[in-house]
Amino acid sequence: MRNYEAMIILQPDLEEEARNALVEKIQSFIVRDGGEITDINHWGNRKMAYEIDDIRDGYYLLAKFTGTGSGIDELERNLQISDGVLRYLVIREDE
Repeated sequence: MRNYEAMIILQPDLEEEARNALVEKIQSFIVRDGGEITDINHWGNRKMAYEIDDIRDGYYLLAKFTGTGSGIDELERNLQISDGVLRYLVIREDE
């Protein structure tokens, strides 16, 4: 298992219930493939550096977790097709 970090930008206009459901869904993607979530930080709505589909703000979420390479591929595939996710970046932390 390796340590990973994911920065996920969600649509800013999601209601709190929908946003919490989406965060739970992301957590389930990680745990389902044998990963373990170590920390999740909600940064809240922030101005983005550039517009994405005429959206200027995004809800930022930083997740730290452990996982396997195949689990990360599955997580990225699910993030790519999830409604409400504007952008994401998953990186492996140095050991």
